[in-house]
Amino acid sequence: MKVSLAVVALVLSFLFSTIPSYAQASRTWVSGVGDDANPCSRTAPCKTFAGAISKTAAGGEISVLDPGGFGAVTITKAISITNDGVGEAGVLVSGTNGIVVAAGASDVVNVRGVVIDGFGTGLSGIRITSAGSVNVQNCVIKNFSGGGTGTGISFAPNATSQLFVSDSIVSNNSGGIQVATASAGTHGIFAVLNRVQVENNATFGIKVDGTGGTGAISATARDSVSAGNLTNGIWATAPSGASAIRLLVDRSAAVNNAGVGILSDGPSTQVILNNSAVTGNITGLSFTNGGTMPSLKNSAVAGNRVTDGTSSAAVAPQ
Repeated sequence: MKVSLAVVALVLSFLFSTIPSYAQASRTWVSGVGDDANPCSRTAPCKTFAGAISKTAAGGEISVLDPGGFGAVTITKAISITNDGVGEAGVLVSGTNGIVVAAGASDVVNVRGVVIDGFGTGLSGIRITSAGSVNVQNCVIKNFSGGGTGTGISFAPNATSQLFVSDSIVSNNSGGIQVATASAGTHGIFAVLNRVQVENNATFGIKVDGTGGTGAISATARDSVSAGNLTNGIWATAPSGASAIRLLVDRSAAVNNAGVGILSDGPSTQVILNNSAVTGNITGLSFTNGGTMPSLKNSAVAGNRVTDGTSSAAVAPQ
């Protein structure tokens, strides 16, 4: 008995519709000897972060199995990229960004144990334009000097966001770490740098910049060092009518910078100094254009090359 082509087509359509579609994995793996054609499982890992992220569910984790170079990646969802001490997990780029975070307003992004190298021409090591929060831990970010404006970490989100950087080194870039309001932004942003070394950058070390918008910026540098940078070590700046900035410098050091060690610049800018060291800079402390710098009277500010400067007011510890 002959079966009509229409019946065959109907049966095949039903069969294919019942074949399950495989969900993205909550955890994937990359390896220096992996292949992006693989499913990114532990036994068949991918080669690059970009290859793995497309196979990883939102909120999932990409784990590093062994040393390797894993390439640039753009992150558009909640994700964790984790290297827990298996050897160097590298992102080596030239003329572009290392990791771009353009995630959702409530997405949490974690990057841990990655060495990001711009090879002298990279733009930004980590560039963050949107996310709920970004956590950078145990990373090295270096050699981003592309166009003379490359930055180790650029945090300029287009909506309310948080940045947490800990136990990391940011060195030999054009600029170290920049926390800034995006153009015309009215949203607030929040940043904490904890146990971070920012060294030998061709311009600033740590810069909190309210020039681009009007949303408030709250930032803290704690147990951190900004040293050997060619302009200012720790710098908060905003012109009249721009974002209000409050930066706490706590148990930190600005050392041997070829500008001001710690600078508060602008009428809505306040840098609070507590238990910190400022030495070897051209100028130790400076507050200009209406900026303020209250100090809790317990910091070591001495041995700067031209002048030590002074805080704007002494505040009694509570």
